[in-house]
Amino acid sequence: MVETVVNIERTTTTTTNGPPGGANPTADGGFGSAIRLNIDYFRTIPGIIKIVQFVLGIICMALASPPLTSATSFFMFVIVISFIITILLIAAYFLGIREALNVAVNWIFSELLTTAVLTLLYFIGFIVQLARWSDVSGMGAGSNTAAGVFGLFNFLAYAAGTYFLFLAHRSGATH
Repeated sequence: MVETVVNIERTTTTTTNGPPGGANPTADGGFGSAIRLNIDYFRTIPGIIKIVQFVLGIICMALASPPLTSATSFFMFVIVISFIITILLIAAYFLGIREALNVAVNWIFSELLTTAVLTLLYFIGFIVQLARWSDVSGMGAGSNTAAGVFGLFNFLAYAAGTYFLFLAHRSGATH
């Protein structure tokens, strides 16, 4: 007769809490494990400027929609491109994605170039919008003129963002 022996082994696993904020990076450096919500960034001047850019972009889109002329279509193109990039930057800062990714990218310089280009586009866009609608009366003239004025305000917000990014870049910051 064949005898079968079964060994039973008990193990106990103890789990400890990670650092505050719920982040618990894994040993393999997984992407999802290093993402943290970063609300503190939006209490800084660059963070407040990004929120202002976001809000002014919504106002510009609401006032200029629907685009009735090719000038307004260009203005809307500038608004939408800037809005999408600003949303992506807000998400990157809010979720801490820049810190979670270990890539050799100078984030400040990349954002500086992007924001400088958007500033230039907003400058051209609000001038084109105001030039087109400044002497027109009738349907859509009031809201489109207001859109151009809010485009001027958003140009100033993007210019301020570019200035603060330039200062950060000049100080040697890369993140």
